[in-house]
Amino acid sequence: LSNYSNTAVFAANKILPSIVGIEVSYTATSNSIFGFGTPQTSTATATGSGIIISEDGYILTNNHVVDTSSSNSYSYYDISDATSVKVKLNSATYGNDSTFDAKIVGKDSQTDLAVLKIDKTGLTAAEFGDSDQAVVGEFVMAVGSPLGLDTTVTQGIVSAVNREVESDGTKYTCIQTDAAINSGNSGGALVNSEGKVIGINTLKLSGSGVEGIGFAIPINSTLDVTDQLINHNKVLRPYIGIS
Repeated sequence: LSNYSNTAVFAANKILPSIVGIEVSYTATSNSIFGFGTPQTSTATATGSGIIISEDGYILTNNHVVDTSSSNSYSYYDISDATSVKVKLNSATYGNDSTFDAKIVGKDSQTDLAVLKIDKTGLTAAEFGDSDQAVVGEFVMAVGSPLGLDTTVTQGIVSAVNREVESDGTKYTCIQTDAAINSGNSGGALVNSEGKVIGINTLKLSGSGVEGIGFAIPINSTLDVTDQLINHNKVLRPYIGIS
């Protein structure tokens, strides 16, 4: 038990300085019903998590944390693009003055990945592991800001690898875990016993009788996408034009 505890403490201490909370603000406008009534405008917010990937302020997260397209199916509201994105650093590492405005550098709905940038240097970048080496039964931690509770750590194991799941019509090949993942964990890290990131926490199953089924995008599959989002602000994909 002592060895297990020491492993968890080591992994948490290594990754926590590299985890951020994200708050995104939108403008929500209610649509009139059957042509009656005056549309009302209000501010809506969403929260998520992110991973510092460079000391000069680049942050990796999920596209659905900062993109509103998945909300367009709610016909009663029109949701604007993000009006502001704020990133909160780990105050234990960076002090109380740790909230920064962030710019969306690039985002990609097909891979559900996005990159943000804040104007700060001297950050602690996360160390990446080799997600191809993940095995069933391996110790893992999910780290993020669920329900606004910054720098929350939960633990579990790798439940399955190369698990195919579908969300909003897009299929993903994921690492499945039983580490607790809740609303706001999206974009946070799934780390191994060495505190190295092996996945981006992205999805969970919920509902009556469902417990401990979450999914993370393997970190190896994010590397090329992240580079393209930083360098080109989008993912460059080949296509064939037919007329």
